[in-house]
Formats: sequence, structure tokens, C-alpha cells
Amino acid sequence: MVHVTYPTRSSEHPAPRTQPSPGRRTAPRLIATDLDGTLLRNDKTVSDRTIAALAAAEAAGIEVFFVTGRPARWMDIVSEHVHGHGLAICANGAAVVDLHAGGRVLRVRELARRDAVNVVRALRAAAPGVSFAVERTAGIHYEPEYPSFPQDPGASYAPVDELLADGGDGRLTDPIVKLLAHHPTGDPDAFLTLGCTAAGAHAEFTRSSPSALLEISGRGVSKASTLALACQERGIAPHEVAAFGDMPNDLAMLTWAGRSYAMANAHPDVLLSTDHVTGSNEDDGVASVIESFL
Repeated sequence: MVHVTYPTRSSEHPAPRTQPSPGRRTAPRLIATDLDGTLLRNDKTVSDRTIAALAAAEAAGIEVFFVTGRPARWMDIVSEHVHGHGLAICANGAAVVDLHAGGRVLRVRELARRDAVNVVRALRAAAPGVSFAVERTAGIHYEPEYPSFPQDPGASYAPVDELLADGGDGRLTDPIVKLLAHHPTGDPDAFLTLGCTAAGAHAEFTRSSPSALLEISGRGVSKASTLALACQERGIAPHEVAAFGDMPNDLAMLTWAGRSYAMANAHPDVLLSTDHVTGSNEDDGVASVIESFL
């Protein structure tokens, strides 16, 4: 099962890809937005205009969901901007968290240990030089060769075989939400294709980094599938959702939602797969569309 190609608009009959019009649009019931490269500016801040637009949407009865590849512990940057329900979808759909409760994890869609082990074996054989990190609900753990994130100074380091051990000794027993695979010289898109081809039968593969970094989730887990569950619980249909994104890990969500918006700075595949193009993350593209709804 290879998951590389998402539904795209026909090149012979491309959908209109337009900037938001100044006139009012029919408002959706739910807005789903990615964070990095989408809602957040390049300096990882939320602009005053975007803060005001999010608050206005919630005040108008539109639910706002942050749907991100970030782990729950990196959500403090936007936690005060979620009103009402306080929920966010993290780790590319593997976790639903309550931002009003300090990022408490409410739902986990884990990557099975056996599948993670099979992915590691397949990628080791297909891409010599690859290194791994294991994201669990309680934190991240790295192989020594993996380029670690400075936001996680308390992470542990060990060979991936130890990081994926069965936990019988009491260590690392919390669920795996994401496996990360990094290649120091690979092309990002080619590495994604290689990963899907080599190990797509065991997990879901995507990417959101400018480097050759794969984000690997449990089978059937994506931003789209977890968002769909949240919407089903609320009686919200796909056509009542407006989604925003910029990278391949947003593609499933964007093609599921009734209205999809690519940022002007988006990956080429995202630009081809959406109904509309809005301004860049630096130009408050999400806020401009929300304003047109209201």
C-alpha cells in the first residue's frame, strides 16, 4: 500500500486558483488550519490580524481547529488563541489534545511497535545513512546521529532498536505517535517516494520539512482522518469545512475538506491540489480568508 499521490485537480480542467475576493463568502462551520508555514509567520509568531480573525470566527460560531504535525508540547505558541472547545489535532493526526488543559492528550492513534520496526528495517535497506527519532506521547527520543530539535533538551538518545523495544523493562512504554526518519543528503520529495515504496505497507508517510525528513504515522492516521472523526462527532460534513495548508502533510486534509486553500508559499503539489490560493503566511493569508467569511 503506497501513499504518495493524493487527489489533485485535473491539469486539463484546473480549478480556479484565486485570491480571496473582497466580498463576503458563505461562512463554513469549521476552519481547520495548519500552523507552520500557514498560520504562523516565519518567525513563529501569530500576527495581531490573525489573532483578531480567529477570535472573530469563534465569536461568529465557527469552530477553529489547529491541525498540525507539531507534538502537543509545542502547542503553547497558539494555546491562548483557541477559544470554545480548546481542542487541537497534533502529530499529523496521531493525537487530539486539550489546549485549555495544558496540552493534555485526549485521544491517541498510535503507530504500532511492530509496524515501526518493519519501517526501520525497510528504510535501512533502501536508504543507507538514514537515522531515526521516535516521538511518543511523553516526549521524543533520538538516535545519536539524528539532528535533534533544540526545543527538546530533555530527550534521550539510543539506537532505534532500543527506542522501539517492547518496554518490558518499564522504559518507553507510552504510545508511539510518530516515527521520524532523516537522511543527510536525500532530496525531500524523492525520499518521500522512496519511503512510501519501501515501507508504505506498514505505515503512513508524509513530510513537512525542507530537509529529507519523513514523518511516519500509524496505518490510516492522517490530519484528514482525525479531522473527519472530530467533524463526525459534531455533525459537520466535509463541505462545511474550510482547510488551509502549505506542505504535503496537509494534502489529505485539503482534499477532504469542502473548501481548500493553499498558501502562496505552498509546496507545488499543494498549489495543484486546492480550490483556492490565498496570501502567504507572511501576508496573513488565513486571516484574509476568514475576514471574507465574516
